[in-house]
Amino acid sequence: MLAVRIIEEVILVFLLGFMSRKCELTGKAVMYGNNVSHANNKSSKRFLPNLQNVSFVSEALGHSVQLRVSANGLRCVEAKGGLDKFLLNACDCKLGEKALAIKKVVKSKLGN
Repeated sequence: MLAVRIIEEVILVFLLGFMSRKCELTGKAVMYGNNVSHANNKSSKRFLPNLQNVSFVSEALGHSVQLRVSANGLRCVEAKGGLDKFLLNACDCKLGEKALAIKKVVKSKLGN
């Protein structure tokens, strides 16, 4: 039974792309650029977003939701007044699959 659950979790992680370095709320992802030395030598570099695993409390759902969010995304959620308000005002093109699913449930609960 435990082996089946572990396999299901691995499949979910694979399908949802959980380990991708992308914010689930703002869409911030890895950027590529160059380190430029004083002698103008260029070496390629990856600029990673500051991603954190954060639990947000949803008032509409009545429980907490865990998302992988950038520090900038966390500030945006706080500025909007919570996860529910942020999701209702956010563009669908920037949200990840998990955030879109949460947005759909929140909309149905609030009747918007």
